[in-house]
Amino acid sequence: MITKIKEVIAEYPGKFWLLVGSSFVDSLGRTILFPFFTLYITSRFVVGMTEAGALLAIFSVTGMIGSMIGGALADKIGRKGMVIAGLVLSAVSNLSMGFIGNLLVFYLMAVLVGLLSNIGGPARQAMVVDLLPEEKRAEGFGVLRVINNLAWVVGPSIGGFLAARSYLNLFIADAVLSLATALIILKFIPETKPQNLEEKGGVSFWETLKGYREVARNKTFMIFLVVMTLMVLVYIQLYSTFSIYIRDFHGITEKGYGLLMSFNAGIVVIFQFWVSRKIRNRSPFLMMALGTACYLIGYTAFGIVHGYVFLLLAVTVITIGEMITVPVQQALVADFAPEDMRGRYMAVFGVSWSIPSMIGPWAAGMILDNYDPNLVWYLCGIISALALAGFLGLYFRTRKEKAFASNEEAART
Repeated sequence: MITKIKEVIAEYPGKFWLLVGSSFVDSLGRTILFPFFTLYITSRFVVGMTEAGALLAIFSVTGMIGSMIGGALADKIGRKGMVIAGLVLSAVSNLSMGFIGNLLVFYLMAVLVGLLSNIGGPARQAMVVDLLPEEKRAEGFGVLRVINNLAWVVGPSIGGFLAARSYLNLFIADAVLSLATALIILKFIPETKPQNLEEKGGVSFWETLKGYREVARNKTFMIFLVVMTLMVLVYIQLYSTFSIYIRDFHGITEKGYGLLMSFNAGIVVIFQFWVSRKIRNRSPFLMMALGTACYLIGYTAFGIVHGYVFLLLAVTVITIGEMITVPVQQALVADFAPEDMRGRYMAVFGVSWSIPSMIGPWAAGMILDNYDPNLVWYLCGIISALALAGFLGLYFRTRKEKAFASNEEAART
């Protein structure tokens, strides 16, 4: 086994492993705080899930703007500086939220936090693409999934322990680990932006922003974003609405939720790399459809089953879907993106996460607070079915495009 691990490590450049290590440190801070964020809001300000969902919507809208700015800057000035800036700004702004006791001020602070915390995200994703050849990207993102979920194995448990004493501890831990990650990247990871992509003629930042028009003209990519948005609208419920749902309607405590999330992460740590290798030669869009089918089954089951064991089984099915879809979707974006536009494509891809994060928790909160809570999971099943059909449609669309391109090439020769 040791020999096999060494062989796997040797397949990737050392800079990639440094990025992986720094990602673990940052993910540990995020997994300590994020699973308990909606619980913090509802208990700190004595509000329902509707208000918590509205707050998450603010994070998403402003985060989308911050990501767009960060993506353009990553293509113009480079990746490293943007990643470090994002980590430092995220640490300072997130920490400040732990000291706010007024809901209105917290809402205002959410605008600033959203803008700053996502500004380095596209740069970090572009770093992965810069460092790895095309055939290794899906597996490389799979490795990152393993490391990030290794953080999920321990993070929620640590978060539950800290939250039992004070929710402020969660914000402090996240800030400290974000700053530690920034130091690691500053000292050990060089700039990865390809040298041959240095902008000629001093192109202005405004001109770089205009490059988003070219992204919008890629029709297949834009269809992919729409379908992704539907899928993510379902996926994020596990990390937002689910904790409130099982607490209020199944009597499962924060500790029980944390253990479910740690179990989810443990499966990924053990099986993600194996799954990534098994599916690497399969059609990416077919794999996205397969993973979405797992979401359809797992999320619908939340509205049907009762008892901790059956909820655990439903989470297991969803986790299988995660292991298939998350690395594949990121590799797909890399395939869509020209070399000089990776930051901007990654930023636009982030919209497929920002919009669901904006409306998903809020809409689910409205249902939990006013209607049959199981309706959330039935709707998740319907939306998953639509996304499944969308990925199958993209599979056939791209096959036709490739066949047409081949015929055009044959005609020219």
